[in-house]
Amino acid sequence: MGVQDIVERLRPRVEKGGFENSVKFDLGSDGIIVVDRATISTTDAPTDCTISLSLDNLESLMSGDLSPTMAFMTGKIKVTGDMTVAMALSQLL
Repeated sequence: MGVQDIVERLRPRVEKGGFENSVKFDLGSDGIIVVDRATISTTDAPTDCTISLSLDNLESLMSGDLSPTMAFMTGKIKVTGDMTVAMALSQLL
């Protein structure tokens, strides 16, 4: 699954609303996904929180094969900015 596939998978959840912040998924050389309230894009922008992880780990998080807590504790994801925004992502993933 590529970045654009993930964006299309997340788009209905994001557009449904309910997420009141902005977050950037920094996937390194694979690209960037920015969720800003009810919009999603692959264009870099300032956000409340940045989550750095690999594309494979994002796919695993979305499929439920990787626990967000374990991923953070083992260094598979790194969070900068407002940690409470990262914790609110469960409603999207």
